Amino acid sequence: MNRTILLAILAIFFSACAKTSDSTIIDDTNSSQTKQSYIQKLENENNISYEEIKNTYGGYVTSMCYTKTEDTTTNMVSNPCYSCHTKGKIPNYYNDTNLQQEYNFPPEIITNRFTNLFKDRSDTVSKISDEKILKYIRESNYFDNKGNIIVQAKLPKDWQGYRPDCYYHFDADGFDRKPNGEFTLWRAFRYYPFLGTFWPTNGSTDDVLIRLDEVFTKNKNGNFDKEVYELNLAIVESLIKQKDINLTETVDEEKYGVDLNQNETLDLSSQIVVSTYNKMSYIGKAKEALAQGKIHLALGLFPVNTEFLHSVRYVDWNENEGHIKMSKRLKELRYTKKYEWKTYSELNRIAQAELNEALANGNNQAVLSTFRGNYENGLKNEMGWIYQGFIEAKNGTLRPQTHEETIGCMGCHSHLGATTDSIFAFARKFEGLDENSSNFGWNHWTQKSLVGVKEPHANYQINDTIYNHVYEYSFYLKNNHSGNEFRNNDEVKNKFFTIDGAVKDDMLTALHNDITTLLFPSYERAMSLNKGYKAMVAEQSYIYGRDANIKSMKNIFKEINDGQTTNINSTIIQIQ
Repeated sequence: MNRTILLAILAIFFSACAKTSDSTIIDDTNSSQTKQSYIQKLENENNISYEEIKNTYGGYVTSMCYTKTEDTTTNMVSNPCYSCHTKGKIPNYYNDTNLQQEYNFPPEIITNRFTNLFKDRSDTVSKISDEKILKYIRESNYFDNKGNIIVQAKLPKDWQGYRPDCYYHFDADGFDRKPNGEFTLWRAFRYYPFLGTFWPTNGSTDDVLIRLDEVFTKNKNGNFDKEVYELNLAIVESLIKQKDINLTETVDEEKYGVDLNQNETLDLSSQIVVSTYNKMSYIGKAKEALAQGKIHLALGLFPVNTEFLHSVRYVDWNENEGHIKMSKRLKELRYTKKYEWKTYSELNRIAQAELNEALANGNNQAVLSTFRGNYENGLKNEMGWIYQGFIEAKNGTLRPQTHEETIGCMGCHSHLGATTDSIFAFARKFEGLDENSSNFGWNHWTQKSLVGVKEPHANYQINDTIYNHVYEYSFYLKNNHSGNEFRNNDEVKNKFFTIDGAVKDDMLTALHNDITTLLFPSYERAMSLNKGYKAMVAEQSYIYGRDANIKSMKNIFKEINDGQTTNINSTIIQIQ
């Protein structure tokens, strides 16, 4: 079937799915409305469409992928591509290292659709004072003045997608609590921010929370047990990282009937050991469910019904401590849930099928991807995850993302070698056990910031040479020659590089001891990027790019030529 026709059919199908469940509801907080009238009101207020694809289905390819890797004035070649496009660790069977050396785009999207990259918002930004932007970002669009979740109340009662339910009220162990003290089962964790875009110096602060299926929170008697939940989360962490994980407290294995340290006896354990993972088990009610085949356990894979919540926020300023902090106002609230189990062989076939589809063209050219779903229930990737989100509306409130806006989430969580079971952050979780240490893992950023965190290490292979235990962020600076993919972060450039492009040794030393030396922007830069993004909110132009640039970017292609290469000679592969 012609791909264009197929896309049109899918669009009609998704539209029908979104409409068929409309029904009249009574909303105690908003008066009578239908789901259809709720969406139509948002469309009218924001000049958007929830079902129509206005730009292209290729929005899953990120704006960063159109970056010019070669600086024609200096002939210096930068490689920001390796951070995402690498050889995956099994059971991630994707190996997209070729994208470090070639702009292999589907023909439908060789023209850069992210026109926001080329806008100059200097005039608009100059009219927004620091006082005004600070007042704006310090007002919560998630909670009302009584602590109620605003968007939860505004959604129609028969809304079928995720309804925000996190209260961002954390105990000492990072567990979120409702106003009445009950657990929401969300747990915040601290992690090393991923390379480039998600460093706060590039415009946003963010956090990530995890929640396992309820069965993982119950003891063998079926009652909620915080210790059981903590241990099952530690077991999941060891499976995802495919490494042994130390426990915060020694555990009596006999209590749970599981040999956590795999020494073939039930004794006291201070570790989750994965040397023979086929002998591993969850504990409590999940142990029983695993034995019955109702849930699964495998290295590198999350159990079904695992959820992640990711808030993206403005960059606020902590006057008392002289550095940035998270804003109360959210730019986005991103949600994902694993709805289906995929075996290793199934995941291998999925990755191979994509390669075979490209080879069928005869020229190994990438083929446009499609994702099933709709704006309400979310879009599905082929690895068994569904993605949905909320984004800042023109009036500053949070609204559901449109179908097209949600497509923008899918590329990074679908076809990359850098992810672990489609997820970025959890494999990068801190492993510190002392609640007072800078690298304690189970806290929210509002409880403990990044200040004082030492630089992480990583292993890489360039051609036939192995580089073990190198500083990860320093390695990125040396290979990308900038603090982001677009190479337009002048603050990082001036701070870390000499006039001839060499990295300053003294700044690298400072970075080794505290990553905020690189990751945290100055007050001036933070406010400027906040204002630039606020201008985009007023436009509601997210489908044309969500990057908080002020001036038109120079290192970006407006169109990719057939067969165009990046001029990157040496492929970098992260060894995980």
